[in-house]
Amino acid sequence: MIANGSPVALVTGAAGGLGRTAVARLRERGMHVVATDLALAEIPCGAPLMVASVDVTDESAVASIIERVRSEYGRLDHVVHLAGMVGQGPLGDVSLKDWNRLLEVNLTSAFLIAKAAHAALRDTRGGLVLASSTNGLNGGSALSGPAYAVAKAGLINFARYLAKEWASDGIRVNCLAPGPIKTPMVTGRFSLEALAVLRESVPLGRLGEPEQVAHAIDYLTSSEAGFITGTVMNISGGVVLD
Repeated sequence: MIANGSPVALVTGAAGGLGRTAVARLRERGMHVVATDLALAEIPCGAPLMVASVDVTDESAVASIIERVRSEYGRLDHVVHLAGMVGQGPLGDVSLKDWNRLLEVNLTSAFLIAKAAHAALRDTRGGLVLASSTNGLNGGSALSGPAYAVAKAGLINFARYLAKEWASDGIRVNCLAPGPIKTPMVTGRFSLEALAVLRESVPLGRLGEPEQVAHAIDYLTSSEAGFITGTVMNISGGVVLD
């Protein structure tokens, strides 16, 4: 158990492009980070860091990792839920199995994590950060499919709902809405020609960098953001103007 009261953050999807960068950023700040994913080999190692394989759609696995964190560290200050998966459309090509799986991974997982982490975050008056997308703000497209757009929109309202319900517990809940970010989820899916078109669709004329999203997470988990809850941080280079 940590004796000096250092903040502890749980990051899901830590092996992804955003996850690895977020883990590195929080560790630089001196946080003890619990990095979870199914692809553990991709998570950078070294203290202060705990690595665990967790299926975020498995209720018992989610509850178990929260209890493990509380047992080993004595506290949990922040949960950054980045785990997710992308789909593709159009609607007519999406099976019911695919639809259910996309909602389970992207939306239901947030429900499971929020339920499991509530008591721990209440004890520390901590925070929850959920990862939506510009797809959740503008309706999305067949590039990522209808289920992804619906799930990401659901995360936004879930964050707003929890921000109100948990305010009396001192827990802040916020949501990220990144646009096209230079991660394998984006660069690995499209041809060079398609990436060029994607870049041109961004008013700033380029893809975002994972570090820019990590800085947003760093801010939302800091004391400087102590009066911010229920917000959606638009990190899209102007794809969405709000």
